[in-house]
Amino acid sequence: MSEHNIPYKTYLEENEIPKAWYNLRADMKVKPAPLLNPGTGKALTAEELTPIFCEELVQQELDNDTPYIAIPQEILDFYKMYRPSPLVRAYCLEKVLDTPAKIYYKFEGNNTSGSHKLNSAIAQAYYAKKQGLKGVTTETGAGQWGTALSMACAYLGLDCKVFMVKVSYEQKPFRREVMRTYGASVTPSPSTETEVGKKILAEHPGTTGSLGCAISEAVEVATKNPGYRYVLGSVLNQVLLHQSIIGLETKAAFDKLGVKPDIIIGCAGGGSNLGGLIAPFMGQKLRGEEDYRIIAVEPASCPSFTRGRFAYDFCDTGMICPLAKMYTLGSGFIPSPNHAGGLRFHGMSTVLSQLYHDGYMEARAVEQTSVFEAAELFARCEGLLPAPESSHAIRAAIDEALRCKETGEEKNILFGLTGTGYFDLKAYEQFNDGRMSDYIPTDEELEKGFAGLPKIDA
Repeated sequence: MSEHNIPYKTYLEENEIPKAWYNLRADMKVKPAPLLNPGTGKALTAEELTPIFCEELVQQELDNDTPYIAIPQEILDFYKMYRPSPLVRAYCLEKVLDTPAKIYYKFEGNNTSGSHKLNSAIAQAYYAKKQGLKGVTTETGAGQWGTALSMACAYLGLDCKVFMVKVSYEQKPFRREVMRTYGASVTPSPSTETEVGKKILAEHPGTTGSLGCAISEAVEVATKNPGYRYVLGSVLNQVLLHQSIIGLETKAAFDKLGVKPDIIIGCAGGGSNLGGLIAPFMGQKLRGEEDYRIIAVEPASCPSFTRGRFAYDFCDTGMICPLAKMYTLGSGFIPSPNHAGGLRFHGMSTVLSQLYHDGYMEARAVEQTSVFEAAELFARCEGLLPAPESSHAIRAAIDEALRCKETGEEKNILFGLTGTGYFDLKAYEQFNDGRMSDYIPTDEELEKGFAGLPKIDA
């Protein structure tokens, strides 16, 4: 019996937490393109990546073939504090929409970090600790990843340095303070603490920052300080691997219910939540065992999938990181300072980019006022205040449920609720006061980002 055909319960503990992460790349017919050295244009080796990332994480990053990777017991013990997370039927939302569709959501906000990010944060911090490192550096947008990593580092006794996108640093002071409470240092990015930060400020005075800027600063600090490594909360192969725990738990719950989701929806920024949620379902689709309609939902203000280009690009604004082949708006693209939160990265996971390029899933972009309309309807029906990121998926789920109302189809709709929105009340205030507007970049603005794409013969 091949590893692919082993029943999922083989990989579950008694409390239904998966004992192994699922590596979606093992089932991809066309593997994601390798990371490239920007200096040589050649595929990066493990030796070149180890000065940036932890050694075992490098191995996970480069592994395209192993279907299941065992979760260390120490990480499983940590997961037991908040996993398995609930799969919830949204009965009240269904009733309000008067739809024949059945709506389910996987809720990842039942931990102090308020999001799914903790699933990978504890894994990356564990491998850093195991390697004997002093600490880690990272970037964060809306703050969920920074909060999760600060929690994981506090648990394991590691130093944590966070560069937070300036607009979020100012809009979300409470999430910043949670990070500091857990012992992390938090710096608004771009800053004057790094050479790349100074360069960005000189070229873009008054910029509100971007994840690309913050990544550049975090990588610079990690590589210049012995005993530190850089960790990332999305985009990378290793992150999607760790987040597969979301989808594995979800599939196990559906199997127990005897239900098959017809439509699977996830918000998409860098890809961690979407990639984690769809992992085992996409695996079945790739192997020809089942078919699902999979929808990635992104902000219209940062439309990597729907208006980006599939090309090699830098993962950071400072152009010091490896090149990744992904759907991108250009590493120099600075998104508008709206409330899309962690969905403001200029690119998308190489895994998801390849799957989208090959036609295995679809994508749509939604405007933030419609996103908050959906968020408030969900909150009033289901009693949870959703994060702005998650609300992109809620918007699409509601639209699909209303389409079922029109057609009379009884579809099973699943979406990922990445976390709670209690640190995003400034955004809700702006929406409730009627001061929220929509911003969609023009073709001319996007062309400026595309013009900076590196000339790579891929």
